[in-house]
Amino acid sequence: MSYKDEFTELTGITLKVDTYQEQQMRQRLMTVLNSASDEVDVFMTLASREGQQFAAAGWYADLSAYAKSDVAPEYDFAGISPALVKAATFDGMLTSIPLNLEGPLLYYRTDIFEKCGIAKPASLDDVRAAAEKVKTCDSGVTPFASRGLKPAIAYTFSNVLHNVGGTYIVDGKSALCSPEGKKAISFYGDLMREFGPPGAANYSFYQISALYRSGRAAMAFESSNELRTIMEGGERLADTDVIPLPAGEVGTVPTAIGWGLAISHHSAKKDAAWYFVQWASSPEIQKRLAPQGVAAPRPSVAANAEYKAWIGEAPVRASWQAALDVLASDGSSEVGYPIVANPESRDYIGQAVQDVLLGQKPVDEACAAADAALDGLIARK
Repeated sequence: MSYKDEFTELTGITLKVDTYQEQQMRQRLMTVLNSASDEVDVFMTLASREGQQFAAAGWYADLSAYAKSDVAPEYDFAGISPALVKAATFDGMLTSIPLNLEGPLLYYRTDIFEKCGIAKPASLDDVRAAAEKVKTCDSGVTPFASRGLKPAIAYTFSNVLHNVGGTYIVDGKSALCSPEGKKAISFYGDLMREFGPPGAANYSFYQISALYRSGRAAMAFESSNELRTIMEGGERLADTDVIPLPAGEVGTVPTAIGWGLAISHHSAKKDAAWYFVQWASSPEIQKRLAPQGVAAPRPSVAANAEYKAWIGEAPVRASWQAALDVLASDGSSEVGYPIVANPESRDYIGQAVQDVLLGQKPVDEACAAADAALDGLIARK
């Protein structure tokens, strides 16, 4: 909220902003929304996670009419990624306005790869082969790091699943025990167990970014949003390349999602709230945020002169933008099960992967236990 004073000067509207960590934010938000309180007017939301859940509960205001007719001439709603707008639309209701584009990307150390004679990975098999080489060539670094924390795994695992041709639901049933599902679980769990950091089952974005930034990991499969954090201090600017997760059997199907701004259905100030949503998601604000590593959901921002200058300062930034272009054109927003209970589904996905990662169950048992529980979630509708 670096520019919120500008909004007040422009509109005369005073903002009260509460900031929480993600999990705390959701807990607080669900308490307020479930009580039908008008305490919150605008809130951040991740449509790929809680979108169906919040829409079914009636917690979102429909922004369709606002976006179509109540916008400034320069706002250009049509310039926002249609895929992200579609992902935020449920039963014809636009639940939020996208603020960013993100997805997991593979960050890797070009200097370590060169020293160990490893080429840029072109397939999932290449990723594993690279990890094997790093383990023997440079024992001082972790070959591969990604999310191992149970609720966080679905974000990165979904990309692996889609790359090998899998999907979460087939003919109305959970499909983790499909050949593709088992292949994805085995690949991810084995890779993390054999080549991941100690305590990998506790890793999420914070630990992964810190490990890679400090020079203690050769590869990190983590959010595109983490570029800024990973590059803090500048040590990784010259020795890192960034690419979408390399192809599996069906090619590259990256995860592409975005945070958005929503207005509470219970807000008594929806018109004023829309002024803020429109301002915060405007081309001007997104142009300012882009050089801070916040990838805009508007393709036009990439053509901005200031942004292009920032990209040109370091090759890793150009690689990051090229990877984001792939996310924007080929990405899937399916992270976890496309059901109302999506947040709960992620725990079962994470449990199945963790069981293999920790060596607690063979893949057949891990996926079967998850499928049984997930079929129950799917049946809830």
